[in-house]
Amino acid sequence: MLAAKDAKLRDLLRTYGSCLVAYSGGVDSVFLARVAHDVLGDRALAAIADSPSLPRRELREALEIGEQFGFPVQVINTAEFQNDQYLANPTNRCYFCKHALFSELAPLARSGGFAVIAYGENASDVGDHRPGAQAASEFAVRAPLKEAGLTKADIRALSAALGLPTADKPQLACLSSRIPTGEAVTPAKLRMIEEAEYFLRDAGFHDVRVRHHELTAGTSRQHLARIEVGPTELVRLVQDDISARLTEHCRSLGYAHVTLDLAGYRRGSTNGVTGAPLLASAAAAASPVVLAETTISLKRTAVANR
Repeated sequence: MLAAKDAKLRDLLRTYGSCLVAYSGGVDSVFLARVAHDVLGDRALAAIADSPSLPRRELREALEIGEQFGFPVQVINTAEFQNDQYLANPTNRCYFCKHALFSELAPLARSGGFAVIAYGENASDVGDHRPGAQAASEFAVRAPLKEAGLTKADIRALSAALGLPTADKPQLACLSSRIPTGEAVTPAKLRMIEEAEYFLRDAGFHDVRVRHHELTAGTSRQHLARIEVGPTELVRLVQDDISARLTEHCRSLGYAHVTLDLAGYRRGSTNGVTGAPLLASAAAAASPVVLAETTISLKRTAVANR
């Protein structure tokens, strides 16, 4: 079954004749870029969009993967941060991001003689909240992974067979996804999020999100970091001195409050959540040591469950 899907993907890419792949360095686009290069050779090109929403490490690693596996990658600059509609962070923010991306890829495809633009939507994405798919439709961008019936699990399995380092890579959405709907997206906020998540990843945590909330009370405005890690990683976060060092690091970035989400990491936990009005009443009561208080509770639980 998996081999049949893989063959279908390769046959589909072959019919394109040439292909420009929207590349991000994630599980899906790395696999697509590698297979497109296998099938089409120099008639395939991967293009990655550089903007403040892409972590610097992700950009560097995406380029390194291209070098390691021999497929060319071109860096382009996109203009979503010049679009007030994107910066306002509506529920369809991803539409404006993808529209900015495809607005750059379309002329690149024409000038380079690439017949098709493709991106990494897969069969597991069907039914998910994906406003970017509308932009893809407007630019006639193809989704060959989805068309071949490949799910995320399929892509991970095939990536492992190809030796791709992204086979077990955690799912990573752009940094803007960490900000609740309706709270403005700014490069400064994204830098805070990026540096906070680096700390957790460097500490060995696999599933990581730092959700950025603004707390407002009158004319006062403060930043709150809501930490999400994998449910099985929660206890480790509060062991030893990790929580204290994380809190100190986040404060150095500009966060007044650091909290731990006891539900753990889950996709889209800021989708449809409006930030400042929802949390405003909590601003006065919020303690800068909420994470420390949570630490005590979880440590007691850990002891009880030994």
